[in-house]
Amino acid sequence: MALHLENVSHLKTFTGHGDGYVTVNDKRYEQAVVVTARSVHTDWPATDFASLTAEHFDYFLAMQPEVLLLGTGKQQQFAHPQLLQKLIQAGIGIEFMDTPAACRTYNILVAEDRKVVAAVLP
Repeated sequence: MALHLENVSHLKTFTGHGDGYVTVNDKRYEQAVVVTARSVHTDWPATDFASLTAEHFDYFLAMQPEVLLLGTGKQQQFAHPQLLQKLIQAGIGIEFMDTPAACRTYNILVAEDRKVVAAVLP
């Protein structure tokens, strides 16, 4: 599915998604990817939802987003709150969504100039 927003060409936005991939500014990613308004990170070591640890979530602390959107793949899944303690203590909101919903929500929030980070799993 293709996603489009107007007047955000200077921002990193999701431009599509499908089975096992997302596209950011028309570049395809088939691994876990972290997207901010200004950058795309492929060094997040997560491979699948079941293997997420607290350290995977600690990755986002230095980014200091208002909200972290976690795209959990085809289906929405929720991590144990114990894994999120440092993010919660830092005042970072966390939303778990299926990956298509995370992509759409991220695009809306980044267009509103919100400090948002999207982390999506394949």
